[in-house]
Amino acid sequence: MKFYNRTTELESLRRTIIQSKKSACFTAVIGRRRIGKTSLLMESVKADRFLYLFVSRKNEQLLCNQFQKEALEAINLQIFGNVADFRTFFEQLLIYSVNEPFTLIIDEFQELERVNKSIFSDIQDLWDRYKDKSKINFIACGSIYSMMKKIFENEKEPLFGRLTSRMVLRPFSISTIKEILRDYNSNFCSEDILCLYLITGGVAKYITLLMESGATTKDKMIEYVTRPDSPFLSEGSDLLISEFGKEYGTYFSILQLIASGKTAQNEIDSIIEKNTGTYLVNLEVEYSLIKRNKPIFSKPESRNIRWSLNDNFLLFWFRFIYPNQSMLELGRNDRLKEYIQLNYEQYSGLILERYFRDKMSEDEQVTQIGNAWDRKGGNEIDIVAIDSINKTAIIAEVKRNKNKIDLQKLNEKASKFENDLSNYKIEFRGLSLEDV
Repeated sequence: MKFYNRTTELESLRRTIIQSKKSACFTAVIGRRRIGKTSLLMESVKADRFLYLFVSRKNEQLLCNQFQKEALEAINLQIFGNVADFRTFFEQLLIYSVNEPFTLIIDEFQELERVNKSIFSDIQDLWDRYKDKSKINFIACGSIYSMMKKIFENEKEPLFGRLTSRMVLRPFSISTIKEILRDYNSNFCSEDILCLYLITGGVAKYITLLMESGATTKDKMIEYVTRPDSPFLSEGSDLLISEFGKEYGTYFSILQLIASGKTAQNEIDSIIEKNTGTYLVNLEVEYSLIKRNKPIFSKPESRNIRWSLNDNFLLFWFRFIYPNQSMLELGRNDRLKEYIQLNYEQYSGLILERYFRDKMSEDEQVTQIGNAWDRKGGNEIDIVAIDSINKTAIIAEVKRNKNKIDLQKLNEKASKFENDLSNYKIEFRGLSLEDV
């Protein structure tokens, strides 16, 4: 698949390349696996000298011997003798960069800790000694969010405060998802784009898998996701077990409950039969997998909280695939496909709300967007988009079927929040599958 979008990110990375030719730069690029970090970095350096190193789980000496060969091939750096440790290798790169500017990309940077726990301290020591004379553009790229966050944001860690820039790579925008689908299926319909958004959430690798296999319609996408050789079936486990470690069972149970609609902590606690407060905070803060949602007009101290998964694919995986492992173990992928199809309309209706919130965030002049509901959980409004600068508000009801939208009822719901909206010019909208 060709390279799409990422204009802002490319501009930032290319500015850093220019800056690094005068003074050393140290950038962390963080993002979930499959988001397209490596493709972005390769695109950014294709016109410059660079050394790309992938950290695999090898013995330190074997890894450094491999890096030594790659440095010779990529930037013509000859290091004599066999380098046995990363410290020696990294110091040679810094010395070389004093007179020969280049970009160093270390992919899966967090894995260096498994190779040798002292490596981050060695990098810190050498960086502090050489950065004022080096002309290296050093990019640490990592996909395990919790570990990358700890490495660079925990003040007790050696690399805390060493970055000159930090980039968190997000999924593709809705406009980019549409552009890609149009390139592969010019006759796509609203159902197709919604399904592509629902399954992939804009994650580059997932879109590539579907498009290059010819799964460009809703039915073909579901067929691909559920077939026996589909990489999607084990993807949730592949992504998260390494994040969560030995407690992954509890975390998986919580995520499954949230995906099934149990979004309040008291609901989750009663089913798991223990206080899950710490787990929920970890999922939000350490792993960035869930977020707390409050009514848009609630006070900061409000405890009227509903939890939701940030990631569309993981929401889909925990809703349909993880709870139905028994079907897969029996080889009844056909029954999993049938189960998804039976529940698709209801589930996609909920995702449609998320779709339009994301679309409004891209297209409209808004400063805040979310839902509204009262203290008892009723009187719910699907979307409230606020522009606090121009004092305008969009209040929307979302239904798959436009004939089920009742703007008069929506107006009545909004009147319950008239004190919060008294200074705003309000526009009411009904949004359906036809508006995708």
